[in-house]
Amino acid sequence: MIRVLVVDDSPIVLVAMRRLIGTSADLELVGEARNGVEALALIPEVHPHVVCTDLHMPKMDGLTLTQEIMRRHPLPILVISVAVSQGCENAFKLLEAGAIDIFSKPRAGLDGKGAPQQRVAVELVRKIKLLSGVSPIRRHSSNRHDNLDQRSDSRLKASSQNPPPPLPSKLPLPNTPPKGITRRRSQIVVIGSSTGGPQALRTIFSALPPTFPMPILCIQHISPGFQENMIEWLKEYARMPVQTARQWDRPRDGVIYFPQEGHHLTVDGSGRFEHQRSCLNDHGHCPSVDLAFRSVIDHYSSTIIGVLLSGMGDDGSEALLAIHRAGGTTIIQDEASCVVFGMPGKAVALGAAQQVLPVKTIANKLLKLAANKR
Repeated sequence: MIRVLVVDDSPIVLVAMRRLIGTSADLELVGEARNGVEALALIPEVHPHVVCTDLHMPKMDGLTLTQEIMRRHPLPILVISVAVSQGCENAFKLLEAGAIDIFSKPRAGLDGKGAPQQRVAVELVRKIKLLSGVSPIRRHSSNRHDNLDQRSDSRLKASSQNPPPPLPSKLPLPNTPPKGITRRRSQIVVIGSSTGGPQALRTIFSALPPTFPMPILCIQHISPGFQENMIEWLKEYARMPVQTARQWDRPRDGVIYFPQEGHHLTVDGSGRFEHQRSCLNDHGHCPSVDLAFRSVIDHYSSTIIGVLLSGMGDDGSEALLAIHRAGGTTIIQDEASCVVFGMPGKAVALGAAQQVLPVKTIANKLLKLAANKR
């Protein structure tokens, strides 16, 4: 049974969360608090496995609560908030402080009525279950630009129900293209990530110079309403421009691109961005890592560097294998520095990963590959 503590100053939200948690036989609501002060007092009494907290509360807000939890008794924290337009960037400050993930509270309330609300309820329960297996590690630093990897580093505990694929002692693929494929100089970087991805992207982007000689295309799974604020947050760390890709533009060297909110991002055969407002992909995600990775193969072929970071599920793993088979370079984040070793672990199991690296070393690897670009 997964023990959950909910922290929110709205009585309506507390009732809604109580109902939602009650829909899962695997979850147990062990405490409710109206602010951070009450939550800190409850934690030693109810021993939660996961803390779900709002951002804006009286006496002690979600940011201060997260900092105090990480300092006193580290626990997985899921930020749940309606603050999507105003002050949404604060949600990513909580990730800096040690929260694992963020989730947009449905504007209409968690009443469980109707298909859209049912989908949101299922997704929220899924996130709580996932976070219950994450062990937070030290996340505080006196300098917000120092030790980024330490503050974001956490490890997913293997369970009998969903163990991550084991890393082989020797990777099944050498760091060479398949027989008959000639590798050319790298021309583009494509990155896919999910849970734990924003923290990993921050670590990588902060270490890349503004003169990085390739475009970077990023696909990050994130709750609706939070992407633009994630981009603004990443701009605080990245020395390269970070922006939303524009329809039919060509990727430019030294720029980091994300999809438009609610769209898949692909590259057409002529090398131009194309947004597709579509339903969820076969892996249940929009934007889709798999669609983006596969789309660049036609134009960039063996000049692709494919990177798969922390995330649950398997979106992008098969497409990473396709990049390898096309002669591209493939990199995954190692299990020790992942929040969830799902997407990278699946890539290893498929034999798609040429290099398995700690997140803090990925930027340096990209720089070495870029140095060989003609």
